[in-house]
Amino acid sequence: MLVGDNLFVRTGHGMAPTNYARLIEPQVYRVLALINEIPAPDAIDLKSAQRTLVISATDYTQKIILSELIDELRNYAPNTRLVVTNIESATLPQKMHQGEIDLAFTSEGYVPEGLESVSLFTEKYLCVTAKKELSSEGALSIDELVGYRFIITSPSVGGLKGSADRWFENQGLQRDVVISVPSFFMAKEYLKKTDAVGFIPSRLLPEKGLYDISLEKYPPGYEVVAAFHPSARHDPLVGWLIDKLTERFRNQ
Repeated sequence: MLVGDNLFVRTGHGMAPTNYARLIEPQVYRVLALINEIPAPDAIDLKSAQRTLVISATDYTQKIILSELIDELRNYAPNTRLVVTNIESATLPQKMHQGEIDLAFTSEGYVPEGLESVSLFTEKYLCVTAKKELSSEGALSIDELVGYRFIITSPSVGGLKGSADRWFENQGLQRDVVISVPSFFMAKEYLKKTDAVGFIPSRLLPEKGLYDISLEKYPPGYEVVAAFHPSARHDPLVGWLIDKLTERFRNQ
């Protein structure tokens, strides 16, 4: 009993309000009226609403997704402040549960358990190097490819194994990884200064100083997704962003 009274009692004809319930009837109506004034999620005016939107993203998704979205966001929700953080898969569920992060852009394989995701588009890898002569030697076989040293990108989890290593291992091969960096931006910079090769997402290419190496076969691509906590499922701004992005990438 929240108010120290049952409010209703059972009678031979159903339930009847207590005397106390009748006394507080005006206050109850006022509370109900206030509840009715609370706007539904789709009724919130995002042009006037003030909030801070926190997005966690890899360097790749910051470049390909966010850089194209900022102007649209400013026009649609001008009073929204945007905070962008680097992706940290290990702490993502906790921070989203606590409301510290609203949305994350990453690859499907890095979405932690407990989060929901929406696929935006499929990305593929190209193999590049600073050695121009390699780009004109014809298509390399996978056996020839593992003869070169590799630079890999390992966002948020430093290590000398990348997403393509399982692809090599499934074919009984192991590549020689000599440098691991946390971003594709730095991977491209290091590739320009070494004789190594590396897999770079196609949407980040071409890049001045790097040359495409034709391969007989390529590692599988990956799904780029928008991830969010179930509690944000009906967030109108998050919903608008996802709808905008799925529309943009639908035919790409």
